[in-house]
Amino acid sequence: MEFSENDFDRALLSECNSKNAEENLHEAEILTRWGGALLELSQCQNPCGSKRMIIDAISHLEEALLISPTKHDTLWYLANAQKSLAFLTPDLDEAKNYFDKAYECFKKAVQEDPQNELYKKSLEIIVKAPELHVKIHKEGFDQEQSGQSSSTPNGKESKRQQSSDCDLKYDIFGWIILAMYMAAWVKMAKFHISSPPSR
Repeated sequence: MEFSENDFDRALLSECNSKNAEENLHEAEILTRWGGALLELSQCQNPCGSKRMIIDAISHLEEALLISPTKHDTLWYLANAQKSLAFLTPDLDEAKNYFDKAYECFKKAVQEDPQNELYKKSLEIIVKAPELHVKIHKEGFDQEQSGQSSSTPNGKESKRQQSSDCDLKYDIFGWIILAMYMAAWVKMAKFHISSPPSR
């Protein structure tokens, strides 16, 4: 059987497309890991630094989805980034926008990997997140109001106390989110170890 020049060109093009697809998947995986790492590191920052790092993570994850739009772990990380950004946003309307984006990403992740219990649980939890957001920010606001009413004449002591209370609140909140991410990461790692590689 003889190959024509067109057959050779098609075989070469097919090989190139196959290598490009593998490289793109590898690049999407790298971007996903980078975004996930930034998301985890954001929990160790002050609120402003955390927000900047989360926004950076979102850009990496969105770039990965441009390469591989159905990559379920990227969708899951992106949903968590949107959720974290929502909790750092005091304005409920703006936060609701982030919660909606998170819900859509969690939903897509479940659609892409319907057997994943972590994805299903995340989807269930995100529905209740706006309620929790209101409670967290209302408590913070109520504490600020009560702190202002008992301020000293020059106000310096009150401001230090408010700053300390705010820092403590963000520290506790950050540790809670970090614990959630670590638990999720361990579950993802166990899932990837237990599932055989697909070929």
